[in-house]
Amino acid sequence: MDIAGFVPFLLMIIVQLAYAGLNVISKLAIESGMNPLVLAAYRQLFATASIAPFAYWFEWYSISTLSIYIHNACINNVSEYASQVDKASYDSVFVFVLDRDFNLTLHLACRVTGNQILYFVGLKYSTATIACALTNLLPAFTFVLAIIFRQENLGIKKRSGLAKVLGTILCVSGALLLSFYHGKTIGLGQSSIHWRYAEKMEGTDTSGKGSSILGPLALIGSTLFWAGWFIIQTDISKKFPAPYTSTTLMCFLASFQCMLIAVCFDHSATAWSLHQAMRVSAALYAGIICTAIAYCLMTWAIERKGPLYVAVFTPLQLVLTAILSWALLREKLYLGTAIGSLLIILGLYAVLWGKSEEANKKDGIEKTAKEAMKDPKNDMELPSYVPSNGGNHREHSHSSQDAATLGLSPKLNMLFALILSSLIRRLAAQVVYRV
Repeated sequence: MDIAGFVPFLLMIIVQLAYAGLNVISKLAIESGMNPLVLAAYRQLFATASIAPFAYWFEWYSISTLSIYIHNACINNVSEYASQVDKASYDSVFVFVLDRDFNLTLHLACRVTGNQILYFVGLKYSTATIACALTNLLPAFTFVLAIIFRQENLGIKKRSGLAKVLGTILCVSGALLLSFYHGKTIGLGQSSIHWRYAEKMEGTDTSGKGSSILGPLALIGSTLFWAGWFIIQTDISKKFPAPYTSTTLMCFLASFQCMLIAVCFDHSATAWSLHQAMRVSAALYAGIICTAIAYCLMTWAIERKGPLYVAVFTPLQLVLTAILSWALLREKLYLGTAIGSLLIILGLYAVLWGKSEEANKKDGIEKTAKEAMKDPKNDMELPSYVPSNGGNHREHSHSSQDAATLGLSPKLNMLFALILSSLIRRLAAQVVYRV
């Protein structure tokens, strides 16, 4: 392996090790008494502050583009809204301002908020190993949502489609087994590492609550929100191809949403205090290392090796988390957890293989089409058509796909906007009452 191939390989291992450390350090912070909602809010705040310099350095040109994009979206929404509604209430105006293209970033923020909050809540009522295992459901859930939103075809008659369907079934089966069945304890011996802080937390460990269904259900819901983020991220990347800037804006909006939700559930000053070293370490580690730095490294690797290369390393996080949890947190590994995790990993690789097979065929067809279009003898046969699109123009294919992707956008916009509006009103009422 040459240097050019070794560097992405090493960086992806470092990223997965960082995420494995996130599961462990977040578990310790939550066990020390930190509210998982507060941890989610601090993560988004530190992530915003740490990604913003990258956005300014690499994508300073996108600031003017973003201003024009928002301005045009607002103008289009005003004209469309004025033609449809004569009189508007407060709620309808609030929904209108957040509607259409401008609300794509709000959608992303809502999905990030749901993902982060449910993940940390699930981690509180589960173990770090189970939390890491259930995040591997992401490709399967993304595949299901892509079919629902008509971004992908089922294609069960093809090998690639059959592999993705079987992989999804394996992932779901593994998640159910992992959630509802523990079985016997697998004897791994005792760890020789003695960390006083972890041993102190062992007495108040909520791993016994890991048998509760609340933890796995929250983690599955977190993965669903994450899959929804991937679906809408596809559209916003086409309209605004500046990943660092859009991520900064997304984390900025998500930080306010997480703070509002956390304040509604616990507005005491002690809940937001960072007087303990573990709380500060968990918040900084989650926001800076596992959000900003890891995101930049994965973006760099995707540009050079492709998204499939990055996704293949995901199961490594489960192995590293299991080792760290056993060594530092003294977690016990159950038979149901091991078998369920194995099924999820097998399903993950089946889905990834199906996606790879599908991408290779698509690239081969497009390459053949381009070669045929360059040949003057085939000008009459292939004027401007692509066989992979069924004889349709490429522009028509993209427009129909975008239309299908945003088919439910207005309804989802209204739902998220009303939820956010109710949270803001509740917070304002509490503030007025206290004053």
